[in-house]
Amino acid sequence: MADKIPIRELVVVEGRYDKIALANILDAQIVTTGGFSVFHSAEKRELLRRLGEEHGVIVLTDSDGGGRQIRAYLSGLLPKEKIKHLYIPCVEGKEKRKKTRSRAGLLGVEGTDAAVLRRLFEPFAQDRSAAPEGRALTKTDLYELGLLGAEGAEEKRAELCRRLGFPPMSSGALMEALNLLGGYDRLCGLLREGAAGADVSGGGNAAK
Repeated sequence: MADKIPIRELVVVEGRYDKIALANILDAQIVTTGGFSVFHSAEKRELLRRLGEEHGVIVLTDSDGGGRQIRAYLSGLLPKEKIKHLYIPCVEGKEKRKKTRSRAGLLGVEGTDAAVLRRLFEPFAQDRSAAPEGRALTKTDLYELGLLGAEGAEEKRAELCRRLGFPPMSSGALMEALNLLGGYDRLCGLLREGAAGADVSGGGNAAK
């Protein structure tokens, strides 16, 4: 199996099957827009804006009308110099998991041949040694650190979001953001700094 292509920028795709397809060939942080849900989610927009401004973004959407709408929306969300656009070829067909073709009758990112996807990303390969690393944060971690399911958890999450430059987020959105910024280790570092308040870590010991 060929080595995964290291990509330093945040890679943005439409859905989870697109993300799975790219995760097989890229060593990168990959985020989905949830289709059109990004239009209505302030949390998702702020996540993409913040991470895009920090790391830059590579956008890869389907070639149909919906993909073009999402691409145009993201182009207005981020500074021009922070966004790169990649395009899959227009190939007629149907993804294996689907019963029928899409309205446009074209293969999406998930149905595009892996070799084609590799060729698209190879010119953007970069060393990711400076990228944040750490094990993925889980809901169990949030519980143990008093950020979920505990008294004052919502306020503690809001304070963490403030320190990170995000608006108040749900536990799921905050977990996604932190995993893109370094995961469990990043969260523990924030808690150790103590700026979020002496009781931000709740009753857990994981941040000590």
